[in-house]
Amino acid sequence: MEQITLMPRIGDIAPDFEAVTTTGKIQFSEYNKGTWVILFSHPADFTPVCTTEMSGFALEKEFFARNNTKLMGLSIDSIHAHIAWVNAVYEKTGVLFEFPIIADIDMSVSKRYGMLQPGESETAAVRAVFIIDPEGKVRLIMYYPLNVGRNMEEIKRSLLALQTSDQHKCAMPLNWTPGEKVIVPAPKTVEALQERKKSDLEMVDWYLAKRSLS
Repeated sequence: MEQITLMPRIGDIAPDFEAVTTTGKIQFSEYNKGTWVILFSHPADFTPVCTTEMSGFALEKEFFARNNTKLMGLSIDSIHAHIAWVNAVYEKTGVLFEFPIIADIDMSVSKRYGMLQPGESETAAVRAVFIIDPEGKVRLIMYYPLNVGRNMEEIKRSLLALQTSDQHKCAMPLNWTPGEKVIVPAPKTVEALQERKKSDLEMVDWYLAKRSLS
């Protein structure tokens, strides 16, 4: 009977693995140490949507470096296919994929992270995004089908929202972007409620209050 591997969920420690990548062999737990990581999969090398996505990640190199975040791509292709694709894109567009891309030819990482979804394809990974914090914990998961490219602005916004929430112990309202007010936790006692009523918070109701971070 085939063993079923459950995909990691939000709050789980990201499964560790060793993999061959375009930058050499990598132990994920070492790569993740002390930094955020965005691990993302694409269906196949030399495909149009994937080329736009990988180029999008590459062009945001400075943004991710500035926000203590490493990138790591993956597809079920050989290391030779990866290298040829990286070279072809660079020659045609001048965009270089400097982040590691996992050659998951045996599908071991894809299966461990639930990137293979038979209803979509049994041989190509869907467009999964895992945002993993410096403690190795999965903080956010996004899935896109094979025929719809990801939204880079949403990936960047989500990363900043997670980092800001951790730093300031707050929550983010709908469509939050840096510079906007954040939501403070609701009071848990009557005394805390009375203190809140005296505060200068922007009160919609006792349980919904916002404040500026500046």
